Amino acid sequence: MTSSGPLRVCVAGAGAIGCTVAARLQAGGQSVNVLARGETLSVLCQDGIRLTDLDGEHRVAVNASANAADFGVQDIVFVCTKAQSLPSIMPSLAPMIGEQTMVVPMVNGVPWWYFHAEGGRFAGQAVAAVDPDGVLAHALPPEQVIGCVVFITAQAPSPGVVTSNNPHLIVFGEPSGQMTPRLERLRALVEAAGIEARGVDRIRDTLWTKILANLTSNPLSVVTGATLEQLYSLPDLKRIVAKMLHEGLAVAAAYGARVNFDPHTFIDLAAGMGPVKTSMLQDYEKGLPLELAAIGDAVLELAQRMDMAMPVTQDVLALARFRGQAVAVSR
Repeated sequence: MTSSGPLRVCVAGAGAIGCTVAARLQAGGQSVNVLARGETLSVLCQDGIRLTDLDGEHRVAVNASANAADFGVQDIVFVCTKAQSLPSIMPSLAPMIGEQTMVVPMVNGVPWWYFHAEGGRFAGQAVAAVDPDGVLAHALPPEQVIGCVVFITAQAPSPGVVTSNNPHLIVFGEPSGQMTPRLERLRALVEAAGIEARGVDRIRDTLWTKILANLTSNPLSVVTGATLEQLYSLPDLKRIVAKMLHEGLAVAAAYGARVNFDPHTFIDLAAGMGPVKTSMLQDYEKGLPLELAAIGDAVLELAQRMDMAMPVTQDVLALARFRGQAVAVSR
């Protein structure tokens, strides 16, 4: 990554999160390449991206292509895909990744790099649920990965059109825990785009906060069809959420994570997100594959490594998987 001059930036994946990030960066003056395909690519080439968020409406033109080779080597590649798509997409990014390229996966759930430079007794090991064949571990040197936790709620009613009704926050951190110059340059780039951006030395702490948010909402939303407000407010659903949250907090603590909230505050804040459909519920309604491996199965895997049980979480995941398979068959 160059120390000066304009940055070459690509957003790989043009769903709700990818389009939000690309639109904010482009509107903030940073030229952005977008890797997309199908109908979304056609829309981006013709109409660009239309993002409506708390700051108003942003209509931006972006340089879009389905071929990473069209862009050449980039300084930063934001990977904004579903976790289950990473093994097929990551190798195709090779033309954009040079020796100094920062790769920033903006993906839900437990990341494949979780144990890289982690320092614990599982250091260097793979998370089988998210990288069963080792494709991601071998796609690029782990030193080029910057950890990222995205706190953005966004919905894309149609390709290239995104609505986000809550504040944007993204937290970045080196898996090694170092506060590096490249981390600060990344943080400053995103902050300049009007997205609150933080650089931290313990990215896994923040990661567990998002893991728990996804774990207690996404699978249960598929089972019930409930919004975030309903999941965390209606007594019957809130009771299930609380059980899953306590199971997840115990696992996080076993891995030394410092989760800076109490369960009641967590639930109240989540309820305050309003009548928002989770990304998994949106995928379910579209008949798309669900991110259960990264959001749920990987957490169970981490629990099993510590000989810990998560009975309520395991049952909710089983129900969500059944519903996801059933809708896939019906279509």
